[in-house]
Amino acid sequence: MKAKKITRHVKWMGAVDWDRQLFDALIPLPDGTSYNAYLVSGSEKIVLLDTVDPNKLDVLMEQLEDVPELDYIVSHHAEQDHSGSIPMVLDKYPEAIVLASDKNKTMLMDLLHLPEEKIQVVKDGEKLSLGDLTMEFIYTPWVHWPETMSTYLEEEKILFSCDFFGSHLATSELYAHDESVVYEAAKRYYAEIMMPFRKPIEKNMQRLAPYQIDIIAPSHGPVYDHPKMILDAYNEWVSAPPKNEVVLAYISMHESTKIMAEYLLTQLADQGVKVQLFNLETADIGKFAMSLVDAGTIVIGTPTVLGGPHPNAAYAALLTSALKPKNLFAAVIGSNGWGGGAVAVDKLSALMPNFKDKFLKPAIARGLPDDVEMAELDRLANEIVQKHKEAGLK
Repeated sequence: MKAKKITRHVKWMGAVDWDRQLFDALIPLPDGTSYNAYLVSGSEKIVLLDTVDPNKLDVLMEQLEDVPELDYIVSHHAEQDHSGSIPMVLDKYPEAIVLASDKNKTMLMDLLHLPEEKIQVVKDGEKLSLGDLTMEFIYTPWVHWPETMSTYLEEEKILFSCDFFGSHLATSELYAHDESVVYEAAKRYYAEIMMPFRKPIEKNMQRLAPYQIDIIAPSHGPVYDHPKMILDAYNEWVSAPPKNEVVLAYISMHESTKIMAEYLLTQLADQGVKVQLFNLETADIGKFAMSLVDAGTIVIGTPTVLGGPHPNAAYAALLTSALKPKNLFAAVIGSNGWGGGAVAVDKLSALMPNFKDKFLKPAIARGLPDDVEMAELDRLANEIVQKHKEAGLK
């Protein structure tokens, strides 16, 4: 793709990766992704903000053919999808200096073996004159690595936010004008990558509040020329209380746990609780992560297998704990067959230590659930409804 004009002084550069299906050997990319770099041309200095994943280096180098000189390369984040092509760009522009946060300097030396003398540390709040333009560097740590920073272009009121406000979304459009599509991709990105860092993100949102931001230019996904949408979304995802919703994720070997999960869904729905059901045998884990953003309660359903919970249920519990959602309560349901149901419950609870005393009394069947065991699901549904009411969830 060719470079695209954002303003008279700023161009989008980078590459759209339509075919990438997995990120960090972990995160599914159903909509591909992009690696955004930006060229800022002042009257005296020219700056490239970030680069691209090395597998798309040829696209960036072709875009740079019309750029005879480069004074600086800003590295917002050391992760290789942004920084990985810096060494090759430096080969083309040997006089350029890499600007980075103090922590990022060490990471760039470790991850890319950049020579120390090529990296200049910029301080939090430091400004750089490009002649007729001024860049301010804003440390935004833990979105989602400790060294990350953003850059604010004062005259154009553009925030170059790196992974902050990003989305894994391959698109030929420069701007986020299809808001429903972008919202979905951005929420998935937040849920899978940013949600564990809600507290630092909340502080960084407060840090950015005084700035007039007309454009947000992230390092993944489209540019926001009407940033209110993504700012409002982040404020809700990060700071708003959970909703009157339950995430019910289960796996079943011989239908017993499935019967229990579907019955619990019905009992909750009949009492006005929104339920998102995931069969962990086939579930889109990204969708599961997205559902955790808003839910007041997470329920995991599992049979007992190999002396404990089914591995898929264990993974769901581990992932839930790692993502650190706002969920107020958790519960376990399932059928233990000839195994010990208490063991499965204990092992799932141990995988979710951040829930601690948030666990509600489990509902466990010995096999195919009978009327007494189904009544335990009624009890659990009623308890969830009551807990949500007491917490004021809407």
